[in-house]
Amino acid sequence: MSRDWIALLIFFGICFAVGASGSVFTASSVKTWYAGLLKPAGTPPPWVFGPVWSILYLLMAAAWLVWRQRIHEDVWLALALFMVQLILNGLWSFVFFGLRRPGAALVEIIVLLAAIAMTAMRFAELSRLAFWLMTPYGAWVLYASYLNFGIWRLNKGKV
Repeated sequence: MSRDWIALLIFFGICFAVGASGSVFTASSVKTWYAGLLKPAGTPPPWVFGPVWSILYLLMAAAWLVWRQRIHEDVWLALALFMVQLILNGLWSFVFFGLRRPGAALVEIIVLLAAIAMTAMRFAELSRLAFWLMTPYGAWVLYASYLNFGIWRLNKGKV
């Protein structure tokens, strides 16, 4: 197996490891604490999140396309930004579901959105396809920000 294909498998592994770590916190709260929260209009049923996130983590492995451009020195900044946003992604699950702090998670998800935007902009310079594969993720996190804000606003004083 060539080095490129091994790297692709590593990118998939990294993305899905972040997803798995976040799901540890989510699973412990989704049927208990989260179920009891008031939610804003447009909140999907809980079963939607798993399949959507699985697809998004698959698409995020588009970072591999950037890695393949490694002859450019800008690749390493783009990949560093990618790793930062992945860490922030996992951190959000910990803050929202693990700590059960929607207000703090709202601040964190805004930082995550900025990191996704910076990553996507760097990706666009190196691989248009990687940029476009990251856009559903950015759109979903923007939607998740709306949900996070709504939950925080509707449940102030209760959580």
